[in-house]
Amino acid sequence: MLRAARERFATDGYERATIRAIARDAGIDPSMVMRYYGNKEGLFAAASEIDLRLPELSGVPADEIGTRLVRHFLHRWEGDETLNALLRVGVTNPAGAERVHSVFRDQVAPVVATVCPDPEQVPLRAALLASQVLGMAVSRYVLKLPFSVGLTHEEIVNWLGPTVQRYLTAESP
Repeated sequence: MLRAARERFATDGYERATIRAIARDAGIDPSMVMRYYGNKEGLFAAASEIDLRLPELSGVPADEIGTRLVRHFLHRWEGDETLNALLRVGVTNPAGAERVHSVFRDQVAPVVATVCPDPEQVPLRAALLASQVLGMAVSRYVLKLPFSVGLTHEEIVNWLGPTVQRYLTAESP
């Protein structure tokens, strides 16, 4: 059921995906979807469980943190259709946007806290990190802007790594 939901949300987007279509894809009665997940929003939340598997940064040399994170995010975007579906739904639907918010709040902010020089700035620095990695992900995997798609991983790492590094570890301006 969750596999069918992930595929349908990825293909149709949140708005056009229906419980009936997801149930048909899964070979079950739509009432089963409602029984287990309550509604489409509940199904979407379950189908979009994401573990970013962020690297432990406390032992990473300070000057490698930005490149390590950019490389990690590129690897995650390339290899995870659920993550890409969440990104597409996140830019078009409030429930999807809230799911993206929770992933960044619950998974990214704690990692940023391990390297941020000022604990009070963790939310700001996590937001700046998000602006870079989500901006690249949207341009490369959702909008498929030709120049973004044409960049190699190393080119992206070389451009974004220093910016992410500065956002996370530099002293406040």
